[in-house]
Amino acid sequence: MASLTLDPIQPDQADITTAVEALPHVKDYLSRHHGHEAVRLVVDDEHGDEALTVPRGAVELLARILAHMAAGQGVSVVPAHAELTTQQAANLLNVSRPFLIGLLDAGQIDFRKVGKHRRVKAASLMDYLRKDDQRRRDAADELSALTQELGLV
Repeated sequence: MASLTLDPIQPDQADITTAVEALPHVKDYLSRHHGHEAVRLVVDDEHGDEALTVPRGAVELLARILAHMAAGQGVSVVPAHAELTTQQAANLLNVSRPFLIGLLDAGQIDFRKVGKHRRVKAASLMDYLRKDDQRRRDAADELSALTQELGLV
């Protein structure tokens, strides 16, 4: 297996500006063209126009990447099948390694052992993030409803 590099691409001001300009065009294209068809891109450079055909999912992923870059955030791409060390997984969650180990031992995130070492599937980590985000949204909605019910707004 090739080595996994999780170092994010940090956008500079020129990258941020370019992403801000490109994102509405990509989103507009995706909203007007539904389905799973391949997308034909035209690249214009000093050698002339060159057409590339890419899967729609790649363009959807590009839109997400552009959104993060437009916000000045670094971006990494991690294959869903990738296995991460506990330190890499902790870094992606922005938590300490001991906190992550607690999540693993509590069964919150799936992992496997390779000798003495734990390996975390990136897909399992993303699933945990989705569930955690949903729990946070549900708690915020409940708090908001309670605040309104008590007339504290």
